[in-house]
Amino acid sequence: MCTFVRYCITHSPHFFFFPPATGNKIRFPKFTRQILKPVLSMQTCVERWVCENIIKLLREENTVPFMVRYRKELINHMDADAVRDVQMNYESLCSLSKKTQSIIQTLNKDGVLSNELEWDLRSCRSADELDHVYSPYKKGSKLTKARRAKALGLEEAASALMDSPHTLDLSVCSCVKGLSTVEEVATGVENILADMIAKDPETLTYVKTLCERSSITIQSSVSKTALKEKEQEKQNKSKDFDKFHLYFDFTCNVQRIQPHQTLAINRGESLKILSVKVNVPDRVKTDFTTWCINNRWRPKTFARGELIALIRNAVEDSFKRLILPFLTRSYRTKLTCAAEKESIAMFARNLRTILLVGPVRGCVIMGVDPGFRHGCKIAILSQTSQIQHTDVLYLHNSGFATRQKEAEKLRYLLLKHSCTKVVIGNGTACRETESFFSDLIARRFFHPLDVSYCITNEAGASIYSVSPEAVKEMPELDPNLRSAVSIGRRVQDPLAELVKIDPKHLGIGTYQHDVSSGALKASLDGVVQECVSFVGVDINICSEMLMRHVAGLSAGRARSIAEWREQKGPFINREQLKLVKGVGPKSYQQCAGFIRLNPQTLHSSRTKEASCDQPAAPEEKPVAKKGKGKSTANVPPSFNPLDQTCIHPESYHVAQKFLALVGGSVDQIGSAGLRGCVESKVRASSVEDLASTLQTTPETLKLVIDGLTQPPGFDIRQICSTSLQHNN
Repeated sequence: MCTFVRYCITHSPHFFFFPPATGNKIRFPKFTRQILKPVLSMQTCVERWVCENIIKLLREENTVPFMVRYRKELINHMDADAVRDVQMNYESLCSLSKKTQSIIQTLNKDGVLSNELEWDLRSCRSADELDHVYSPYKKGSKLTKARRAKALGLEEAASALMDSPHTLDLSVCSCVKGLSTVEEVATGVENILADMIAKDPETLTYVKTLCERSSITIQSSVSKTALKEKEQEKQNKSKDFDKFHLYFDFTCNVQRIQPHQTLAINRGESLKILSVKVNVPDRVKTDFTTWCINNRWRPKTFARGELIALIRNAVEDSFKRLILPFLTRSYRTKLTCAAEKESIAMFARNLRTILLVGPVRGCVIMGVDPGFRHGCKIAILSQTSQIQHTDVLYLHNSGFATRQKEAEKLRYLLLKHSCTKVVIGNGTACRETESFFSDLIARRFFHPLDVSYCITNEAGASIYSVSPEAVKEMPELDPNLRSAVSIGRRVQDPLAELVKIDPKHLGIGTYQHDVSSGALKASLDGVVQECVSFVGVDINICSEMLMRHVAGLSAGRARSIAEWREQKGPFINREQLKLVKGVGPKSYQQCAGFIRLNPQTLHSSRTKEASCDQPAAPEEKPVAKKGKGKSTANVPPSFNPLDQTCIHPESYHVAQKFLALVGGSVDQIGSAGLRGCVESKVRASSVEDLASTLQTTPETLKLVIDGLTQPPGFDIRQICSTSLQHNN
C-alpha cells in the first residue's frame, strides 16, 4: 500500500494524500485546487508559484496578452505561447476531473460503484487510463469476463488466492450455481485476478517503466483492404493509395518518429489504406511476468503449485488481453497529441510571422489579382486604404494591339493616381503578370513615375471576397474586384486585412484537417488576439473587425464601440470607453492598454465633423445620470497624451511621478529631449532603484519608460520584421 500512496502523490491529479478510513467506509478526496497546482507544475515544467499565479489570473478572467504585457512579474516573464500551454493543461486537468466525477456519479446511480472501483477511477491521470477503467461498465457494453465471474460469486475466492491461499479450496466453489467443474472456477478466478492486475496503478506504472527502458516501435503497412481495391483498379482510391507509398513498409521507434509522420500514418489508417500496430518487445512481457509473480502479486502465504500456475496464467492473460491493448492505445494517443501540438505550434508560428510583417504606409498602391480568361482585376488604394478605382485589364491576350492598349490604360491610371507600388497576387497567371510589369518598368514605360512591384500571398482572398464581412464593407463591388482590394491592403496593413480571414484559409501549415479543430482554432485565435493587442489599434479609425481581436473585447463590444463612435464622434480619451454599453470594469482593464488615441487622427476626425453641413451641437457639461445609464461624471473631457502610448491607465500615476523625477512633461512624449533625460536618469540610477523610489515594480517601470520614449506612431511590427529576417 505504501508504494501505491507514493504513486498517487507523484502521478495522480486526483490524489495528494491518502485519506484515512472511517469504520468500513472510505472517504474519497475531491479534486481540490491545492492538488491541481503541483500536478500542473509537474506537467508543464513551470514553477509552482507561477502556476498558482496563472490559475488565479485566469480565474479572474484575465486574457493572455494582458498577463504577458502587464503582469510579467507574476508569470515570471513567460511568453504568450508558454502561458497558453499552461492554460491548456489546466483546462485539460479540470476537464479530466469533471469527467471522473461524472462517471462516478453515473456508476453510483447504476448501482455498480464500489470503493475499489472509485479508487481506480480517481487514481487515473489521463483520459486513456480513465477510459481503460470505465469501459467495462459503460451502458451497452458486454459484461467482461471478470464481471461475469464476480456475478457468480468468485470475487471472494480471488481475494483468498492473494491473502490466504492455504485456505482456498476451488472444488468447494464448483458447487455454486452456474459452475460445474473446478476448471471453470479456476478460469473465473483467473479472469478476476487479470482484471485486478490490469487496473492496478502500481502495476501500470511498472509496465510503463519497462517500456521506457525498451525499444518500442510503431509499424505501418499497406492494408489488405487497400490491396484488394488496388487490384480491382478502383480509380477513386488510386490517388490516395499512391500518396502513402512511404508508409507501406515503415517502422520507427516511438521516441524518434516525426510529428508529420505520425499524422500521415493516422490519415492513412483512417482512409483504410494503412494498417498500424505498436510493437512491444517480448522482454517486456517476460520481465513484467517475473515481477508480478515474485513481487506485486505474490501470495501473502504459502501457495500450492497449481495456485501459483493459476496466478501466472492470470498475469500472462492480463498482459496479453488487457495491458498490451492499453499500452498500444496510450502510445498512439501520446504520439498523436504530440504531433497535433507541434502541428498547431507550427500554424501559430507561421501566422504570427505573417501578421507581424511591417506595413507599407504613405503611398498609393495598386492591387492586382492576376488571371487569364477573366483578365487581371486591379484596385487602386489611397494612402489610407480607400478604394480610388477598380477595373479589369486583359494583359495576356494574344493580340499585340490589345496588350498595348491595356498597357496604355494601365499607365494612365498609375499617373492619374500617382501610384508607384504594384502588388501582384501569387495565384494563377502570377508569373505572366510579373513578366508584363517588369518589362514595362525596364522600358521606363511609366516615366516620370518610379514604379516598383512585389508579389504577395493571396491565400484566402477569394474566400473573403464572398464573405458577409466583404459584402458589408464593399457592397457595390464584384467579388473578383474585392479580391484585388484585399491583395493591395495586405501590403498596406497586413494585420488589419488578414484578421478578416479565417487563419485556416491562409495556407500557413499542414494537416489542418487531421488535428483537433477546437484546439487549432483556440490557438490561432489566441495568436491573432496577441498580435492585434501588442501592435495596438487606433480606436478612432480601426475597423470593427480589427477591434474584435483586441484583448478584452468581443464582437458585441466592438460593435458597441463602433456605434458609439458613429453617434457621438471620436473618442477623446481612453476613459470614455467606460461609457460604452457592454464595456465593464474588467473589459476596460483588459483592453485599455492596447487601445491608442492618435492626436493626428483625433484632430482630423474633429475637423471632418466640423466641416459637415449640420451645425455641431453645443458641448454639454458631463452630468451624472441617474438610473440604468452609465455615469459620465468621472470621465474627463480632455485628451490625455499618455493615451497614445502602451502605458496602462493603472500605471499613469507611476508615469507622472517618473516624469516629475526626470524633469519632463507628458507633452514631450517620444521627443529626443525626453529620451535623453530618461537615459541619463537610468544610467545614474538602476531601474530597480528607481522602481523602489516610485513604489512600483521594475517590470512596470520598464514599460513606462518604453511608452514615454518611443517615438509617435511607433509600430512594434518594424522590430518584429527585422528580428524575423535575422532569424531566417
